Amino acid sequence: MFHASFRSPLYWNFGLSWIAFALAVALHVADEARHDFLATYNPNAQAIRRRLHIPFPPVFTFRVWLSGLIAGVCLLLLLSLFAFHGAHWIRIVALPLAILVGIGNGCLHIGASLYYRRWMAGILSSPVLLVTGTWLLWSCTHA
Repeated sequence: MFHASFRSPLYWNFGLSWIAFALAVALHVADEARHDFLATYNPNAQAIRRRLHIPFPPVFTFRVWLSGLIAGVCLLLLLSLFAFHGAHWIRIVALPLAILVGIGNGCLHIGASLYYRRWMAGILSSPVLLVTGTWLLWSCTHA
């Protein structure tokens, strides 16, 4: 399950990038919560649901949304042990996380802020998310 070389610099770098990414996601969640992300997200989600006549994307209450994201951040932090030990499967998990949550989400917040010409909820932490997502992507392909 674990590789014996816990001290390998490649695993160490991957583990650090995983922790940094998890903390960046936590910072991003706090940024979105502080700046009322759901006030923008929920009306847009409802409009998409009405237009497409499907029950997707989901609409959230603040408590459910925040609880789910906190649980996700806690899971990321718990999984860091596997990242530091070089478990192969965690690198496979890291790829879509880095691309979608880190790079994609960071770019979407920045792009939306430029498009709407105002600071959207989550914009303050998006550069950190973008950098840590890029680091995680790089480190999972080089570990």
